[in-house]
Amino acid sequence: MATGGAPVFGEGAAQCVTKVQLTISCENLMDMDVFSKSDPLCALYINSSGSNWHEFGRTEMVLNCLNPKFAKKFVMDYYFEMVQKLKFCVYDIDNDTYDLGDDDFLGELECTLGQIVSCGRLTRPLLLANKRRAGNGTITICAEEITDNRVANLEVSARKLDKKYLWWSDPFLEFYKKTECGWQLAHRTEVVKNNLNPTWRPFRIPLQSLCGGDMEKPIKVDCYDHHVNGSHDLIGTFVTTLSKMQVGTHYSPAEFECINRRKLERKKGYKNSGVIFIKQCKVVKEYTFLDYIMGGCQINFTIAIDFTGSNGDPKSAQSLHYIDPKGYNEYLAAIWAVGMVIQDYDSNKMFPAFGFGAKVPPNWQVSHEFPINFNATNPFCAGIEGVVSAYQKCLPQVKLYGPTNFAPIINHVACFARQAVQQNTASQYFVLLMITDGVITDMDQTRIAIVEASRLPMSIIIVGVGGADFSAMEFLDSDDRILSSPRGDVALRDIVQFVPFRQFQANHAALAQSVLAELPDQVASFFNLFKLKPPNEASISSPS
Repeated sequence: MATGGAPVFGEGAAQCVTKVQLTISCENLMDMDVFSKSDPLCALYINSSGSNWHEFGRTEMVLNCLNPKFAKKFVMDYYFEMVQKLKFCVYDIDNDTYDLGDDDFLGELECTLGQIVSCGRLTRPLLLANKRRAGNGTITICAEEITDNRVANLEVSARKLDKKYLWWSDPFLEFYKKTECGWQLAHRTEVVKNNLNPTWRPFRIPLQSLCGGDMEKPIKVDCYDHHVNGSHDLIGTFVTTLSKMQVGTHYSPAEFECINRRKLERKKGYKNSGVIFIKQCKVVKEYTFLDYIMGGCQINFTIAIDFTGSNGDPKSAQSLHYIDPKGYNEYLAAIWAVGMVIQDYDSNKMFPAFGFGAKVPPNWQVSHEFPINFNATNPFCAGIEGVVSAYQKCLPQVKLYGPTNFAPIINHVACFARQAVQQNTASQYFVLLMITDGVITDMDQTRIAIVEASRLPMSIIIVGVGGADFSAMEFLDSDDRILSSPRGDVALRDIVQFVPFRQFQANHAALAQSVLAELPDQVASFFNLFKLKPPNEASISSPS
């Protein structure tokens, strides 16, 4: 779920806002693929000023579908007194690159958040760049105020599902909330390959999305056999309520027959198409990001700077490390933009700052983890100004070299995050900002380090400077899939956020907002996952 908005960072924790959740669906999209259907994704952009738009978030990609219902929601801060301009752009994803400019454009809608909130459900035609209609394509945005921070933690399995292809099925589930306008998708599980008795990974659904907090409101669950071409085959359906699902335990699961209406009407003696077992449906109140911050959680910010030779000679104006007469380069701009926001959440404002990929004095050996103030026992810099000063002094004293190894610095920060976990309270969360030109040489080790760090109170922000190939960074930012290590270990959660600097070169506030948009949810979801409370729980009344 993409979360955030300008007011969360930089405006102060005390400001009151209304949070709204946006659910996106489309119909009759243009078919841009020759041998299959379009693979749509919706990107949301926010207007910061004039003609400046910055990306707020993206839905998942839905394979081979012209009528997608996106499971990923957008959570935004809504101000009644402000005109908040939004742009929803739909693309047919044709490759694995992060840049949407090389994907087919399926249309867009410009509107304000106020328009969506006032309607509750806004349906409009999608328009092309020339403002002509994008075929018969439409987009629907549903908005609802978030008033319930409870979630349902679910463990679900199934037995004896129907075979849909020869002797197997690839089942997945979709959970729907009943609304005045019909059924609205709340959650989609992963696909379990070739299994008629699947057990899905444990998952959580916000009650706001599932039933609006009403324990007796109908919930529809569809079980499908996944087809790569998008024409998923319905195995069966059942309708239940949250209260009925809560009855289930590991020893005595709640059982629901999966009924296929077509088979029920046509097949004599038909019983069901399998049974779904709810082994756990536990409703818990969750603390929010602000609950943790106001309850004493400290955000520990570490900066890592790429000093590899691919950046170019710092004395040359073509180098990414070249500091122009105005004291500017992309590295400095990224440090200022992100650091100035996040330093408000660190009480002592002392930031460890490291470099990697350079030969450093006095022995001129390549280091992948050296303090830019050259003080190994005290790598801390006083405020963002101190980081900038240390970087400017460090640059002429090192020789840019290589290779570009990420794993050492990730493991360095992870070591401190691992120690914090042992305190058994949500007292510290670690954020590593890595600024790089995009080349990476230890991908396997980096994947292992990130997968291990996903189980720690830690997030990684990668800002890509320059115009290099950032496909490796995009792979690590696993928004649409779960990152795995070469050994097959799977990340517990997505902790990497990648943003190419040049998309925001003229708007540093938008850069900070974009790279930090996922951080509040990452912080809150980690501590809630491990049932860790704010250290000063008495300072907040109860979970919001």
